[in-house]
Amino acid sequence: MTPAPLPPDEAQRLRALHELLLLDTPAEEKFDRVVRFAAEQLDVPFALVSLVDENRQWFKARHGVQSTETPRDIAFCAHAILEPEMFVVEDASLDERFADNPLVTEAPHLRFYAGMPVNAPGGERIGTLCVLDRKPRKLGVVEVAVLQALRDLVNDAVAGKADEEDLP
Repeated sequence: MTPAPLPPDEAQRLRALHELLLLDTPAEEKFDRVVRFAAEQLDVPFALVSLVDENRQWFKARHGVQSTETPRDIAFCAHAILEPEMFVVEDASLDERFADNPLVTEAPHLRFYAGMPVNAPGGERIGTLCVLDRKPRKLGVVEVAVLQALRDLVNDAVAGKADEEDLP
């Protein structure tokens, strides 16, 4: 397992994340609706809006997942926030960064991950909208477009621009 390196703008990224006052807040329908829609449209058992802080990834919204957080050092999302666009792992059991990750080797036995970075209003990548599966997969062009559009809705909600009726 290879923990993700820290982003070059880590201090600024964490400051932006904490200023949003989203961590450890109650569930909100505007975020929950997005993960339900993502799971349904991409036919995956798991979807998350994940925020990556100093030591963990915390789930602002979750579908198919009972826990509210995981350690940052095993988080796929910690890798995804390093990328300006989508980060995909088609088969985690074949990827040396993740093959021995407890999320792969133990329950929930993840194989597939696709995450789009969620940005603070200043552009800092604070987390992800991601979908996960227990089987290897590839996303088609339409599925990528759906994930991008849903991530844009999450970015709008994070920035306080979205009204609940605008979300799926």
